[in-house]
Amino acid sequence: MLPYCRLPVAALRRDLLKQQFLLNTGRTAAALRYRNISSWSDSETHTPSHHEIRRSLAHAVERRRRGTGFADRSQLKQARRIVVKLGSAVITREDECGLALGRLASIVEQVAECQIEGRECLMVTSGAVAFGKQKLTQELLMSLSMRETLSPKDHTRDVSKYFRHVGEADTLVEPRAAAAVGQSGLMSLYDAMFAQYGVKLAQILVTTSDFRNEETRRNLFSTLSELISLNIVPIINTNDAVTPPPKDDEDPHASKRVIRIKDNDSLAARLAAEVQADLLILMSDVDGIYTCPPSQEGARLIRTYTPDMSGHIEFGGIKSKVGTGGMDSKVEAATWALDHGVSVVICNGMEDNAIKTILDGRKIGTFFTEEKSHHLPVEHLAENARIGGRQLLALTPDERAGVIKTLADLLISKQKVVLEANSADISEAHRRGTAKPLVDRLSLTPSKLKNLSTGLYQIADASHTNVGRILKKTKIADNLELRQISVPIGVLLVIFESRPDCLPQVAALAMSSANGLLLKGGKEASHSNKALMNLVSEALDSVGASKAVSLISTRDEISELLAMEKHIDLIIPRGSNELVRSIQEQSQNIPVLGHAEGVCHVYVDKHADLAKALKIVRDSKCDYPAACNAMETLLLHEDLVKNSSFFLDICNMLRREGVTVHAGPTLSKMLTFGPSPAKSMKIEYGSLECSIECVTDAEAAVEHILQYGSGHTDVIVTEDETTAKTFMNKVDSACVFHNASSRFADGYRFGLGAEVGISTARIHARGPVGVEGLMTTKWELVGNGHVVSDFVEGGPCQYIHQNIPV
Repeated sequence: MLPYCRLPVAALRRDLLKQQFLLNTGRTAAALRYRNISSWSDSETHTPSHHEIRRSLAHAVERRRRGTGFADRSQLKQARRIVVKLGSAVITREDECGLALGRLASIVEQVAECQIEGRECLMVTSGAVAFGKQKLTQELLMSLSMRETLSPKDHTRDVSKYFRHVGEADTLVEPRAAAAVGQSGLMSLYDAMFAQYGVKLAQILVTTSDFRNEETRRNLFSTLSELISLNIVPIINTNDAVTPPPKDDEDPHASKRVIRIKDNDSLAARLAAEVQADLLILMSDVDGIYTCPPSQEGARLIRTYTPDMSGHIEFGGIKSKVGTGGMDSKVEAATWALDHGVSVVICNGMEDNAIKTILDGRKIGTFFTEEKSHHLPVEHLAENARIGGRQLLALTPDERAGVIKTLADLLISKQKVVLEANSADISEAHRRGTAKPLVDRLSLTPSKLKNLSTGLYQIADASHTNVGRILKKTKIADNLELRQISVPIGVLLVIFESRPDCLPQVAALAMSSANGLLLKGGKEASHSNKALMNLVSEALDSVGASKAVSLISTRDEISELLAMEKHIDLIIPRGSNELVRSIQEQSQNIPVLGHAEGVCHVYVDKHADLAKALKIVRDSKCDYPAACNAMETLLLHEDLVKNSSFFLDICNMLRREGVTVHAGPTLSKMLTFGPSPAKSMKIEYGSLECSIECVTDAEAAVEHILQYGSGHTDVIVTEDETTAKTFMNKVDSACVFHNASSRFADGYRFGLGAEVGISTARIHARGPVGVEGLMTTKWELVGNGHVVSDFVEGGPCQYIHQNIPV
């Protein structure tokens, strides 16, 4: 890690900006010290505009005026002034003697990076007592060793007794001495760590009386304001060398407006409010606030806390061995700070990059906010989906089919509402300059809605035999029968981009298979998705299972959804290669069904009907070039390039359709003048663009596909049955076609009604995945008092294992 150096010219530029801002706004230097703007980056490559300065300050001033913090986590990126409180358990070793240096170094690095990038950081830190204990223990051991050397019979000091007293938290003398010894050492350690990043520090030790006395309180915050304006990180701690941590019954005159300073949590809250911090981070050794003590069964982490939830939380009596405050004191401090306009996050300081994760707006710890969310937490939606799935399972097949048909009818009867919502998404896409293929995916038309409705009726008709279907029956022994039946997987998470038409398709398949469903759509189709989801809820409400399908409309990161293995059983991504590949890489414990690429080939053999070939190639590429089953590479037998006009015909046809053609390596060598070379033979263009390559025969075409294909869909065009059979046997893709367009690789066209996606995996489901891919199995064994011990050699029962026709 390279140290960060502050250049004088950058500092001068910052000062000039401050002065110019003062002149423009008429603010005084004293006011600037209290809420200064020195937080702007010192980077030589960026100078903030006056608009940026005013906008950032306007947000802060408005929050201060309203006395509220940030409304949701996504806004935490705007936090400029941050107070970080490090609990004793975070920076202290488990043996309570010494500091956890690796963990502390990581936290220091994050705070330093925040300071360098332009934020203003203050730290409230524990650890002086633990650091002092380590030093005193070493000194004692050395002293005893020397005394025993000089006078072996001197028993005036009992080391075990001394160590026992040092470990007692309620002993006042030893902890004070340890704090006195540890404070200077702790500060030296911080100074050395922050020096690696060019960040300057200042130490401030406080006592309760400093806050009770108006003059010392005013001096304290004047000092803090001055240090912040000088870009120095203040490190604050209670002065444990002269005063013990205050008791709960101290400061009886304290009111709601003034929090009692009884531990570093309350100290951090008071400081954060006084310096008008944007964010207070309380780091402890637990993941956040739970509904009850984490060790109790049923304890659930609360991701977002609002003050009205206080009566629903049960606190335990156990506190940290090395700290003075429990979780109840943290909640009290956080609530007080929130009431004074400071947003708060309580998190586990032992997690990697906790501070950076918080400032990225991601879910970690418990976020305190005054704003009541209008959306249920995703965990609740997932629990509701599982309950809703069980409600669907309890319905009769006719009832499940009826729900799907209701949804199909709503797509037609309320298409005006859906199309109006889709029009809003299209308009926003055009304003953003979205590429035409993506706009095509986003677009809904009356024709698309009619096809959707037809597909949903197919799903409804097939739903009668999906759930509880007997797949296998075996007679194990007399009066002992085993059955394998189809059952729902559980809760599905389908993540999709751009294409709102997949929402009713997937919802219908979930209804047909009695699965609970969570849908995470792209923001580019938010209006369309909301309108379609209203239709899904209306259909489900007719059978009392409206919670079985939910649309996640919060800002939850996909990575957090992928970690919900207790709630989600299968993830199905539908979108770009980057999305699918990212989900496959990130999901560690939840299976992912999908394909990352759709590099589809059409091979035209020398024995092909060339009229058929032109028709198939045109349809495969031009019918819907953005689809994953569109042709991306055209393979031509060399005879069709050398001795036929077909190559010219195919190029002219593609040119008329507006297709940009690229030549593969072999074809490029054969042509003096021709298309531009393809950058790679493994590209999914997803637009009116494709590659053409020349191969010697069908065997070479197979080798090319095995090397560059994605296992999605590949086609041979030929009238030679033997060549076609060889090609179809050797190409190892989910879909292999003979004399048919690659665009047939679709659940609707396969008669599946609709599909949740296309899988190139080799287990569970492959190719277009319809309702069968959303089912699993269970075994049912029906006996009459059978026990295994009856089947031992010479026993009264014998295994038969006879297959029974289903």
